[in-house]
Amino acid sequence: MTLDRRSFLKSATAAALVGGTSASVIADGERSTGALFKLDYAPHFGMFGGHGKNDIDGELAFMADQGFRAIEDNDMRNRPVAEQERIRKGLDKHGMRMGVFVSHAEFGKVTYASSDKSVRETIKKEMTQAVEIGKRVGATWTTVVPGRYDQRLEWDYQTANVIENLRYAAEICEKAGLVMVLEALNPFRDHPGLFLTKIPQAFLICRAVNSPSCKILFDMYHQQITEGNIIPNINKAWSEVAYFQIGDNPGRNEPGTGEMNYRNIFKHIHSKGFKGILGMEHGNSIGGTEGELAVVKSYRDADNF
Repeated sequence: MTLDRRSFLKSATAAALVGGTSASVIADGERSTGALFKLDYAPHFGMFGGHGKNDIDGELAFMADQGFRAIEDNDMRNRPVAEQERIRKGLDKHGMRMGVFVSHAEFGKVTYASSDKSVRETIKKEMTQAVEIGKRVGATWTTVVPGRYDQRLEWDYQTANVIENLRYAAEICEKAGLVMVLEALNPFRDHPGLFLTKIPQAFLICRAVNSPSCKILFDMYHQQITEGNIIPNINKAWSEVAYFQIGDNPGRNEPGTGEMNYRNIFKHIHSKGFKGILGMEHGNSIGGTEGELAVVKSYRDADNF
């Protein structure tokens, strides 16, 4: 969840798979229904811009036609209320779920790791807004990236500050049934200097916060870079994991374009009875409608277990 993400989200295009494991372009005015996937993979707006004609309603219809049952939208809080309501209507129409939207993602300064009173004021404002958005769009999960670490403060004090600030935020979210999902981001390729970087670290914090409204967003792209060991870490952190995000490495594109064996990873997640959402937070490796088709085919292939 970053400004970097916007660059690939803007360049992402759409893909379609019609029936079984073969792909074809949908002609204007035609609709074909693809089989549902075994897991709820969630595209984002722009990924299917070609076939959805860069229109919210068109993209939602296309996603649903291809068997997707969810979406995610990092920038939901920046959309006008009327647009948020329009998205909710589209989701309801197609029987789809809303995945994550971002409520806090600070990359330039210390926030949750600070004991400054102004941080609590920001948390109250952001989480109150997140609760309102969640109700409006039917969202259960909201992403929190807890900001940078403090180079002048002992690490354990910072951890204590993060826990206390998250407890405060969780109190606001619990009343509305909203779940913060903490995202650990890699410090090597994309986000040096952030406080939260690893799944074991996120696990410790969630256990300490001890709230149903504070869980883990397991972004497999980031964790392949930071620590690897994806399936064992899924197992160890399972009780605190509420959401997954997808992206192959290197490149941060669709499954099958990098080194990760997503078919085995998806099979493992499915075998554990996961009923949540896996966000397709990546770009398309190929441009245009050809690339759009390649993305959906990659999910058909990875979901074929």
